[in-house]
Amino acid sequence: MKEGKCEAMKKLQEVSFALDEVRLFLDTHPFDKDALAYYERYRSEREKALSEYETAYGPIEQYRVKENTMWNWVHCPWPWEGAV
Repeated sequence: MKEGKCEAMKKLQEVSFALDEVRLFLDTHPFDKDALAYYERYRSEREKALSEYETAYGPIEQYRVKENTMWNWVHCPWPWEGAV
């Protein structure tokens, strides 16, 4: 796998992990303003990382295919073909 693609996926996984962790914390602390700000920060960072990845390498979820001229989901390598 190309190093740039791997780094982009790693960034996406890191911010997704942080977002998942703070989401779990908010389940038991729903009024914690610092946690809510942290959630919003990482939600925004995840959306940016996801958008950057998809712009460079294509969609990673079939629900995010943006092409209206062809179904490009099937043209990306599958995970067992070395894709992340």
